[in-house]
Amino acid sequence: MLKAITMSEDIEKWDRLTAWFEEEFKMDADVDAMLFMIGVQELGKGFEEFNKTQKLELIHVGVCSILLKEGYYRLSHIDADGWPHYTLIKRLPYIRGQQQSSFIKKHLLIYFSEFIKSEF
Repeated sequence: MLKAITMSEDIEKWDRLTAWFEEEFKMDADVDAMLFMIGVQELGKGFEEFNKTQKLELIHVGVCSILLKEGYYRLSHIDADGWPHYTLIKRLPYIRGQQQSSFIKKHLLIYFSEFIKSEF
């Protein structure tokens, strides 16, 4: 399991990521916004108007995408509308509260570091 984001180095990396995200996307850099933008990227259709259900689905696509390389999910198929669907293949760790937030943030750091080919 990845360590929690509590050390000052990890906090600094998170701060650099959020600053980059806000500059790049002109929106607040909260976890849901980041997962949403990853979902938009993975959908591959560019930014358009999405309804509330689609926004939640894009956040889910974002979660699956950041956990893909750790072996939690695999892409099962792309549907007729071009939406990716994932299958859970490894049970997610049972964590709550701050640990869950740290787990997601750590994987967001990994995803964006690989996506933009830069270390935060």
